[in-house]
Amino acid sequence: MTMDTAKSYDAFARHYHLIFENWEASLERQAAVLSSILELKCGLPGTARVLDCACGIGTQSLGLARLGFRVHGCDVSPGAVERARLEASRRSLDIRLSVANMLDLRCLGDSDFDAAICMDNSLPHLESTEQLIRAAVQIRTELRSGGVFMASIRDYDRLVEERPVVEGPYFYTDAAHRRIVFQVWDWIDDRRYIFHLYITRESAKGWQTFHTSALYCALLRDEVLAALSQARFKNARWLFQAESGFYQPIVLAEAD
Repeated sequence: MTMDTAKSYDAFARHYHLIFENWEASLERQAAVLSSILELKCGLPGTARVLDCACGIGTQSLGLARLGFRVHGCDVSPGAVERARLEASRRSLDIRLSVANMLDLRCLGDSDFDAAICMDNSLPHLESTEQLIRAAVQIRTELRSGGVFMASIRDYDRLVEERPVVEGPYFYTDAAHRRIVFQVWDWIDDRRYIFHLYITRESAKGWQTFHTSALYCALLRDEVLAALSQARFKNARWLFQAESGFYQPIVLAEAD
């Protein structure tokens, strides 16, 4: 994960909520799904300590904290973390937030978490198998023995075969203003692509377009399991939407 990724999300932080039809509803919906997994499938209490190691603007952290989980969120993007702080303050939520790269979490000054999460396709920002293993080791270090790791990625086992070049457009309306959200994927090779996101939004000044881009590596599910095994996780398994209720495949693993 490079500084270019951080800069991309710094610029994106002000606009991130616009990729959702209703971000506030998404906070509640995702928190309900993730809390159910943590409590029912992982046996954790609703007050468990959770590290969100790619918290972004708080899409998972805010909802989980509202439900009673004790959340420490971190992200490589200072802009995203600052937006998450603002959103937590607006909701009177007590969330500890830090700027940190999941490749090196030693700066957090915290450990022995009951769970660590890394949602919304964050792991594929890592640029090599070595980085994936390094991140897994760092996350494992932050967990107590028996703690749980949960992450979600796109279904790349399917997508590397299909090689899509566009997603959307999606048409939304809020406060009587319309917006269009769509993605363009420029494949560099069979596993890497440049993700371009466009948000075209109606305003009093007319239509305005925001664009951001980032590099992704299409991680296969077996590669994720292998990296977790090397980082001393056990009982790693995948949950799919029919079982989890989440929109992306989720991997669960336990710290050895």
